[in-house]
Amino acid sequence: MSETITISVDAMGGDNAPRAPLHGAKLLLREHPDARFIFHGREEVLTPLLEEFSELKPVSQVRHSENVITMDDKPSQALRKGRGTSSMWAAIQSVKDGEADVAISGGNTGALMAMATFCLRTMEGISRPAISAIWPTLRSDIVVLDVGATIGADAQQLVDFSILGAALARALFDIESPTIGLLNVGVEEAKGNEWVKDAGKILAETSGAGFTYKGFVEGDDLGKGTVDVVVTEGFTGNIALKTAEGTARQVGTYLRNAMTSSLMSKIGALFARQALGAIRSKMDPRTVNGGVFLGLNGVVIKSHGGTDEIGYKSALSVAYEMARNDLLAKIGEGMKRFPALALPAEPSNLEAPSA
Repeated sequence: MSETITISVDAMGGDNAPRAPLHGAKLLLREHPDARFIFHGREEVLTPLLEEFSELKPVSQVRHSENVITMDDKPSQALRKGRGTSSMWAAIQSVKDGEADVAISGGNTGALMAMATFCLRTMEGISRPAISAIWPTLRSDIVVLDVGATIGADAQQLVDFSILGAALARALFDIESPTIGLLNVGVEEAKGNEWVKDAGKILAETSGAGFTYKGFVEGDDLGKGTVDVVVTEGFTGNIALKTAEGTARQVGTYLRNAMTSSLMSKIGALFARQALGAIRSKMDPRTVNGGVFLGLNGVVIKSHGGTDEIGYKSALSVAYEMARNDLLAKIGEGMKRFPALALPAEPSNLEAPSA
């Protein structure tokens, strides 16, 4: 790993682009002066913004890309439209070419996954990539995957996700043998669909080879932090993620309304200002923004499309940490521990959700 970390940014991806990506990069640079940036997008738009965020100028490059992938583009359409010409493709290509350590985009999720899979290809032994989220819990942060890449994963894909999730947990949390649970409708072995039960049997037989399988977990275990890695398929995982984010906003609104409902409430809120600030920060979805694409020959981060500079800075922080912790090498090391689990990778279906 070099002394600097270079982040390749699709500066045109997201509802608040390109201002949010550049402003977020400015905030990241204040914490990590060794960060460097390559911003991909329309030069006539990005160059004036870089003048505005002058701190970024000495550590940034602007690469012109005329084409921009929209949120309405289907993955297959995005590939035809933007391969080799779009800011999203260019951001990923910089990682493939070795110019950058990691790529990030707040654009169309399905298009980003399709382009990343097509450009970087899946790692040997991994059938499909996954999107993982760093999930805050009552115990500590955990890894949850897949949260939107693969809809209806089979048993082998769930095992693949377990391998990838364990490797990410080791890289992030410095845990030698992360605990893994399969998300299910109950903890009893007889419950769930056949592919979840089959995946559970495989993981139970190989538990101890770099991870500890704890069996099935339920939805409330996500908040408890029962295990270090929760594994599910993309449909369920994406719903769980969006539900958790919506619930956090709902509770935050309830709390804010309660603290301003009367004069006595306002006085009480004044005395509890520090504690309330900590709660508000903990429940702010922007502070845990950034999904990690796992299983590719390169690191790609997905930021929420509608986030502001605070959320984008959080996603950039995830990108920085993934590169600094040499995630790809640690995943490769983890794969060597599971030779019996790894099957030849199948051709990827590039259709993915556009959430």
